[in-house]
Amino acid sequence: MRTFLLAASALVAVPAAAQQPSRSPKLIVAISVDQLSSDLFEAYRPHFTGGFKRLIDRGVVFANGYQSHAATETCPGHSTLLTGRHPAANGIVANNWIDQGAARSDKSIYCAEDERVAGSSSKDYSVSPEHLRASTLGDRLKAADPRSRNVAVAGKDRAAVMMGGRAVDQRYYWDGKGWASDRKDAAVPRIVTDFRSSFAASLAAPRSALVPPPLCQARATPYQVSPTVTVGNGTLGRAAGDARALRASPEIDGATLALAAALTQQMGLGQGPATDVLSVGLSATDYVGHSYGWGGQEMCLQMLVLDGELGRFLAWLDTRKVDYAVVLSADHGGLDLVERLRANGNTAAERADPGLAAGEVGKLLGPQVGRSGAVLLGEGVGGDVWLDRAIPAADRPRILAAAVTRYRAHRQVEAVFTAAELARLPVPSGDPSRWTIQQRVRASFDAGRSGDFIVVLKPYVSTVARPGPGYTASHGTPHDYDRRVPIVFMAPGLAPAAPTGAADTVDILPTLASWVGLKLDQGSVDGTCRREAAACR
Repeated sequence: MRTFLLAASALVAVPAAAQQPSRSPKLIVAISVDQLSSDLFEAYRPHFTGGFKRLIDRGVVFANGYQSHAATETCPGHSTLLTGRHPAANGIVANNWIDQGAARSDKSIYCAEDERVAGSSSKDYSVSPEHLRASTLGDRLKAADPRSRNVAVAGKDRAAVMMGGRAVDQRYYWDGKGWASDRKDAAVPRIVTDFRSSFAASLAAPRSALVPPPLCQARATPYQVSPTVTVGNGTLGRAAGDARALRASPEIDGATLALAAALTQQMGLGQGPATDVLSVGLSATDYVGHSYGWGGQEMCLQMLVLDGELGRFLAWLDTRKVDYAVVLSADHGGLDLVERLRANGNTAAERADPGLAAGEVGKLLGPQVGRSGAVLLGEGVGGDVWLDRAIPAADRPRILAAAVTRYRAHRQVEAVFTAAELARLPVPSGDPSRWTIQQRVRASFDAGRSGDFIVVLKPYVSTVARPGPGYTASHGTPHDYDRRVPIVFMAPGLAPAAPTGAADTVDILPTLASWVGLKLDQGSVDGTCRREAAACR
């Protein structure tokens, strides 16, 4: 099995005029680093020596990029990267939402499933792009020229689905047990069969702990986040066959890049008559962030090893002698451990009150509104909340008002917006750094899928109410630590630049479209072509 695992750049003035790659790339490599916030990217920028440094030195780097919407989760974030549409338009409003009309007992709908398949549930589902209402770059290129190939590989199924779209030639993702695919009608390349066998053998063996360099050792302060969980000074080793620890380590990213390389080689991506797309979702940073937070030794090791992996992957692409271009971004940012934030002086940091969960608030409201059964439904604390559909229509306004009043009175709640309030607003556009909280929520709102009201927690209130193994820190709020992500474009002949203004991940598709001469119908995307990286014809 090929492996890419490895044991500050000066800012350049923004060109005054639009620029364009010297030639149209034959292969576009779109890379997402899950939970790579701009804060995390900038923290390690001076220490990068591999792939990140190459992208910084040779690319157009928007350090002030935005996943501009409020639903800063994996599925919505990935849905914007190659569609140019906000979740309000592409339909991916969350990782999970509740559909009380679903024809099954489980009313929670996973973003990358097809719940119409017999036996599918939100936990044991049939992977599908069914819920994505927008075309990806690969979809559009194949529609323009069927000879174009569209391939997606990721550490999560939802990343591969949302970046690849519907018209994929090959799609693979780690499902916790092996490298799976939803493309049951596509022939499995021989090199994938070999890769699966090799990877299974690798997983069956233990992985030694990584040796922290001084940079990481300086971050190795332990924090006890629960009676049984202490994090901050880990070294990312794992026992034989431990697939959970595999995900929260750079090992899974190395494997993802290796499989992407194998498919590139087997299929001759970038060597055909039309432009091909290779989407690569690197998921380990998110699992490391959830497990340990992003300020400790574990994330330091993840960042440095990933930097090396990316460097080796780009160097390998060089040997293919194809005209390739790269765009790198992230699906969302993240908030560090509450305990670490508070130790560093952030007195606003605290864990959410578990009583903010929809079911808990519903229990308190029930007697007030004369109901003994369910009143409110939701996923976690904050975010979308639904009124139980069994509530009579005549009672719904009163119950909605009571629920909104109770949430707004909670000291950890920043704002509450009803579906009716949001539906009256236009989807925002323009500089995402200037959007109000309500505008950010509106960009994630879909009347058919979003809740009856949306709860926004105050800044630095962690959505992880009860930390435990593998889940100590998170994201998912409209605040900038969750929204700001880097956006980097690199292509032959593109002059390096470091624009200081804000960019939006929905700008990626129209910018790439300019590179390859892909026509976009007016109104078909929410983003705008970035003149700092394209001629924007």
